[in-house]
Amino acid sequence: MSDSTTPKLDFIREIIAADLATGKHATTITRFPPEPNGYLHIGHAKSICLNFGIALENQATHGKCHLRFDDTNPEKEETEYVESIKEDVKWLGFDWGDDLYFASDYFDFFHDCAVHLIKEGKAYVEQQSAEEMRANRGNLTTPGTPSPFRDRPLEENLDLFARMKAGEFKEGECVLRAKIDLASSNMNLRDPVLYRIMHAHHHNTGNQWCIYPLYDFAHPLEDALEHITHSLCTLEFENHRPLYDWFIEHCPVPSKPRQIEFARLNLTYTIMSKRKLLELVQGGHVSGWNDPRLPTISGLRRRGYPPEAVVHFCKRVGITKFSGTTDVALLEFDVRDFLNHSAPRRMGVLDPVKVVLENWATEPLTHVEVPNHPQNPDMGERRIPISAEIWIEREDFMEVPEKKFFRLGPDRHVRLKGGHIIRCTGFEKDATGTITLIRAVILPGTVGADSPAGIECKAAIHWVDVATGQDAQVRLYDRLFTIENPEEAPGGFLSVINPDSLQTVTAKIEPALATAAAGFSCQFDRIGYFVADAADHHPGTQPVFNRTVALRDSWAKKAGR
Repeated sequence: MSDSTTPKLDFIREIIAADLATGKHATTITRFPPEPNGYLHIGHAKSICLNFGIALENQATHGKCHLRFDDTNPEKEETEYVESIKEDVKWLGFDWGDDLYFASDYFDFFHDCAVHLIKEGKAYVEQQSAEEMRANRGNLTTPGTPSPFRDRPLEENLDLFARMKAGEFKEGECVLRAKIDLASSNMNLRDPVLYRIMHAHHHNTGNQWCIYPLYDFAHPLEDALEHITHSLCTLEFENHRPLYDWFIEHCPVPSKPRQIEFARLNLTYTIMSKRKLLELVQGGHVSGWNDPRLPTISGLRRRGYPPEAVVHFCKRVGITKFSGTTDVALLEFDVRDFLNHSAPRRMGVLDPVKVVLENWATEPLTHVEVPNHPQNPDMGERRIPISAEIWIEREDFMEVPEKKFFRLGPDRHVRLKGGHIIRCTGFEKDATGTITLIRAVILPGTVGADSPAGIECKAAIHWVDVATGQDAQVRLYDRLFTIENPEEAPGGFLSVINPDSLQTVTAKIEPALATAAAGFSCQFDRIGYFVADAADHHPGTQPVFNRTVALRDSWAKKAGR
């Protein structure tokens, strides 16, 4: 009988455990193989956590995970993407050690495998146009039509392939195709292209090559050359597995990895396609790949998402064989839950209105002592300056208080966090009816004390001292799209961009926030979690804070959940 306290393994880990138990493999070697043609997003984080997580779980048998860049398309790949991917993997808490590889390091091996296939009569040089090849490929009910070049002599294929490599042909004039099965019900087996001509500079090999392998050809060879035991990929590659196995079987490779597919991560209100994320970036709909509204790992980092929360979320979602969509609120819950325990508290006022404490001279203070975290005394306390004029949130005052509104109103009491209980004695408005000033008096002797007899005070509000508070730019980020599945928008995903996904306000912040270092994360009391922006925040001169997540799921409230 199994121990009920032992966590149930997902199906991939069950396969790996069985392979180790039976001796099929002495160790486990996985790989994370991104193409350096864009920034990673949270869907990649799931794969990173799976592949590197399995390696960590199997350290007793010397399990490891390779970081490998599948850089076989020089037109779309850049060193910038390589460096960003390395940063993302490390930020999530994983390390590839000495196992950093590039597909481009194996170009000679790929070429040798291609020559081997030609010599075995299993590959040929194709000189039909792309349109002709597409037309002759057939469909699910009609088999493909053989190319007129399919049975050309072996020596002629070798010569033409050598001339392709030597740069004698223009792009599109010819390709190398595998000779497999034109009648296969799996379209991937209908003589797929192995090599194409690309006269482009490669970020790693320069101008050494002008022929480049297709991903489907290169990927299994990379896995085999690195002795990968379990090649884990998402479900869209399931139909490619027969082709993966065909290359492993017919090429001179040193090992035989096994491809296993799992369901990719899909999130509500989110786009995961690299192509569409690039469209958002290039179209100026966001500020860049690290825009905090994007699901890119660099965007999540800039928004203040803790890596521990992202990893926990990926584990919680789990590994399955079935596609589905996860509510982005689950990710936000994990972020909120982690920050609730780890983030120190600070005070900032986003929509300020001034309060004048008219009898301040009766009990003047220079500062109050406030705990940095209400549940964690180890975080200590801080001194916050206070004087006769303070800023409070406009929504914390109501001229005609509604039922269950316990904050400030005419002749009503409220406690200033860490300070006195105050009573509103009056207020002023401008010509538009907007309240411009609130007048109040303090109740002497109420700092740190209970409400005096006969005084009703059921709430404490945050505030910022007018004399010492600082101005800060605060960016209120929200979901980038207005519907759960932007992919299904009749007008396309760009038509449902949330116009309120970014609002910028000038807030009042306590002095300690103005000098915080970039990347400092905290809770603005009663408002939400914020982080000092990694790019634009300059301590002491230009404070800029991004909202990481609100204290509550406001979208659930809108939806009536």
